[in-house]
Amino acid sequence: MSISSFSSSSMACLSPPLLTHRTLTPCRSLNFGPANQLTFRKAISISKQARNLSKVRCKEEQAEDHNVSDTTNHQERDFSGTPYVPVYVMLPLEIINLECELVNADDLMNQLKILKSQNVDGVMVDCWWGIVEAHAPQQYNWNGYKKLFQIVRDLKLKIQAVMSFHECGGNVGDNVHIPLPQWVKEIGQGNPDIYFRNRDGTSNSECLTWGVDKERVFRGRTAVEVYFDYMRSFRVEFDEFFAGGIISEIEIGLGPCGELRYPSYPAKQGWRYPGIGEFQCYDQYLMKNLESTAEARKLAFWGKGPENAGSYNSSPHETRFFCDGGDYDSYYGRFFLNWYSQVLVDHGDRVLSLANLAFEGTPIAAKLSGIHWWYKTASHAAELTAGFYNPCNRDGYAPIASMLKKHGAALNFTCVELRTLDQHEDFPEALADPEGLVWQVLNAAWDVDIPVASENALSCYDREGYNKILENAKPLNDPYGRHLSAFTYLRLNPLLLEEHNLTEFERFVRGMHGEPVQDLQSATD
Repeated sequence: MSISSFSSSSMACLSPPLLTHRTLTPCRSLNFGPANQLTFRKAISISKQARNLSKVRCKEEQAEDHNVSDTTNHQERDFSGTPYVPVYVMLPLEIINLECELVNADDLMNQLKILKSQNVDGVMVDCWWGIVEAHAPQQYNWNGYKKLFQIVRDLKLKIQAVMSFHECGGNVGDNVHIPLPQWVKEIGQGNPDIYFRNRDGTSNSECLTWGVDKERVFRGRTAVEVYFDYMRSFRVEFDEFFAGGIISEIEIGLGPCGELRYPSYPAKQGWRYPGIGEFQCYDQYLMKNLESTAEARKLAFWGKGPENAGSYNSSPHETRFFCDGGDYDSYYGRFFLNWYSQVLVDHGDRVLSLANLAFEGTPIAAKLSGIHWWYKTASHAAELTAGFYNPCNRDGYAPIASMLKKHGAALNFTCVELRTLDQHEDFPEALADPEGLVWQVLNAAWDVDIPVASENALSCYDREGYNKILENAKPLNDPYGRHLSAFTYLRLNPLLLEEHNLTEFERFVRGMHGEPVQDLQSATD
């Protein structure tokens, strides 16, 4: 999973505003100099203390008088009769080992039976390129996945299969290490430019650079051909599961963490939240593309990356490129960011075209990460380095939504459980706005009439977090009746199956399915 947030606060129910991105986002960021930064922190601290004091007083008053009217509390919304939203659960990362063997099949069977008893619709499974095609080109081993899929089918559950063309390990929630195929790593030892590089020349082996999409550097094949051959092998190998409708959707990995983005904030290279990240276009293939694009515009001197964009852990105001009035909005900045973001869109376009050929008749999806930090600044720096050209005066998600529409692909988005207020309490300097980002992206997809699915960014076991997901999944009083097409819960683990947590999860599933819940009550702080 991606690093979409680091808030440890509980996520209280808050109905999402039906507002546009431009309403939510000011066109200029705060002046975050030392004086203003101190004032901002003090204001947040005072506000937080006042809220906490209010909560204490409220609880004391309720302890003295148990007859306090329920109308003083926020009434939980009743989701009975609302549209049915399927709920899937991600399986553990370590469920298939590096030899493509199913691990602890009996334990898994018991856990899946429990999920089935909660009326979960299905599971999501990562199908790792680094496991299946590990040792030689076009030599595929699907043995462990066959056994896994048979168990899922026997329990009458559905499968969301993820074509995971990235490395596992080094990100939040990664408890195992699954590298890229060994034969690919061997090619990378002689040609590190098959990976993304930052300005310092450091390469990132988490996934292949999009610069090799059409380069025959993989023993005669291009990267896109490698992806297609893998997807076609999966389609042939699991034909009976497609024919039986067990595989309900294929999510196509398009970058790091399986997401359509640049690896702009790699923790293993020293990035820490809420750093703006770095542009990742300095491999020889992408740089050649940038140079040729600049030459075609008769501006050859623009064929290079920005020199004043800071480093991984910079803040926007510390750089001349991302600060208010910075070079991101200059003639050169617009040229570079247009090119950088278009490379992202073109990669998705190429791979999804072939995915539709491989999986004809089966729904496909692509995943976007929820990069919500620095969303309340003018430049949206963290989004820019990740490839989302989304400053305050431009909708950077509309071109991606249009590309997905072209291929009939659903958009899967993260961080629907996060509250903006929690982000401001824990990291006020990040000027984050996950709620504003969620609603901008969901509306960009709904505007072009494509399905929108989602998942939580962090582990969630409490009612407040579940209620927040439900509110985003089924917007209150939406005039068009829009809602999520599916939700995937992150992730199956022993903690979820503890009695209290399982009770809350069952309640959540019933709400997603639009079924009545017997114990609706006022939500108190």
